[in-house]
Amino acid sequence: MNVESGIQTDYTAYDFDDAQARRRRWIIIAAIAAAVLLAGAAYLIFGGKKEEAAAPPAPAVTVVIPGRSNVTAVISATGTLYAKREMPVGIAGEGGMVQSVLVEPGAWVRAGQTLAVIERSVQAQQANSLAASVRVAQADADLAQGDLDRAKALVSRGFISKADLDRKTASRDAAVARVAVARAQLGQSRAQIGRLDIRAPSAGLVLTRVVEPGQVVGPGNGALFRIAKNGELEIRALLAEQDLARIKVGDSAQVTPMGNTRAFRGKVWQISPVIDPATRQGTARIQMQYDPAIRPGGFAAARIFSGTMVAPRLPESAVLSDEKGAFLYVVGKDNKVERRGIKTGDVTDAGVVILSGLQGNEKVVLSAGAFLNPGDMITPNLSTAAVSGR
Repeated sequence: MNVESGIQTDYTAYDFDDAQARRRRWIIIAAIAAAVLLAGAAYLIFGGKKEEAAAPPAPAVTVVIPGRSNVTAVISATGTLYAKREMPVGIAGEGGMVQSVLVEPGAWVRAGQTLAVIERSVQAQQANSLAASVRVAQADADLAQGDLDRAKALVSRGFISKADLDRKTASRDAAVARVAVARAQLGQSRAQIGRLDIRAPSAGLVLTRVVEPGQVVGPGNGALFRIAKNGELEIRALLAEQDLARIKVGDSAQVTPMGNTRAFRGKVWQISPVIDPATRQGTARIQMQYDPAIRPGGFAAARIFSGTMVAPRLPESAVLSDEKGAFLYVVGKDNKVERRGIKTGDVTDAGVVILSGLQGNEKVVLSAGAFLNPGDMITPNLSTAAVSGR
């Protein structure tokens, strides 16, 4: 009995020790799990902040402050080339068959120079007949004058009465008048013959010729030649009404014909007093000296220099364009770039003139605009070289 009681007591002690061991294991496992959870929370809290702090900085972008300076105001336009004063030359008389043409398009002629000759054989014979009539009339006048002179010598002797003297005087006067009439008719005939020569009304450049030898011409044929007076040419440039108001007579200009890289100097000599209500455009006429490369009827571009103006000017690399027009990027709040629409003016070696959309005191992205989008954050790097070179 005592033995059995001792054995039972030993089993109870063993079960108690085993339970305590299991409890300790669970406590250790719970502590490890808590440590893992705390480590994960700490990583999420402190590790995320480290990532944010380690994010790369905004890209450095070169910017420029353009300021405002005096620039030459240039207005661009297009138009058609013409002779400044185009003179149509046609038949002044009755016309006839063209005998010869003496000039070609592109020839220079002087005032009164013969351009073409019309056949005149009939008119020449008429003139010869009238010249003979003048000689007959002159002979009659001379005879009447001789009779009068003799009568005057006899009247003092009483052989001829005063009435006879008056009749001879009247006969002499009538003969002289007939001479004058004959001479006038001869002069008219010669003038008509002279008008058969087609002559240049003024010195200039022959632009066109539409007559050939053997052709029968008359007043109804219209202009047979067209001459640019003194060879002066012009472009009639079309301008918007707001641009037309900015120019004045005497402004200098440069004209470049289509297909030609050479620019020709000119001067505004007339400004249209009216505006076309349909197109809202007017015409500025720019005069140029003759040059073989300037051909009336051709198309050309003109740049009119209308004084100076105060405006910003930027390098071409700062100005971009899309379907909405020209624009650039300026640095706004928090160093974020903003799109700014602009209107550009003349483009020269010194840069692009900004007519509107920019005050001049903004920070403008100089050359990286093609890689930016509105709202992108940058680190502005002011270019002093660009500022000093504007």
